[in-house]
Amino acid sequence: MTETIRVRPPQDGDDAGLARLYPRAFPGEDLLPLVMRLHREVPGLVALVACAGEAVVGHVAFTPCFVGARSEGVALLGPLAVQPAWQGRGIGSNLVRRGLAALRAEDVAAVLVLGDPAYYGRFGFGAETRILPPYDLPPEWRDAWQSLGLRPVPAPLAGRLSLPPPWQAPALWAP
Repeated sequence: MTETIRVRPPQDGDDAGLARLYPRAFPGEDLLPLVMRLHREVPGLVALVACAGEAVVGHVAFTPCFVGARSEGVALLGPLAVQPAWQGRGIGSNLVRRGLAALRAEDVAAVLVLGDPAYYGRFGFGAETRILPPYDLPPEWRDAWQSLGLRPVPAPLAGRLSLPPPWQAPALWAP
């Protein structure tokens, strides 16, 4: 029998589940401090967890940010994590789709992501060249910088992405 997965906003008691999730989903990377800072410090963060029973098996965050001096809000998708034993079951896709729906409801103009083009392309993301990441990316990562427009804007968004402090560590943007 397949266990039902519930998707909901994070709750105070989820910290231990997130602490188990991130080291398993990203061995060799320490993304947990970023996730915790995003949850504590970033107003307007859209975050969701996927739960099997009481266990957190997935998580996604969408950080509000801006492009240059433009007033249209955009969001950065990431991190997205699913417990390895639960991968391949559509949990990550469900988290992304629900997060995008929440952002559309908040009238966010666009979403950016640094990730696998084959994976994020299924949601409509495509290569981004007008909006620059906060730090220069290595050449092999350029195709991984992608965007998805959620609504029309009066003029194309262009310029450097401005992010809140948790994302301003250069190590997050380097191999």
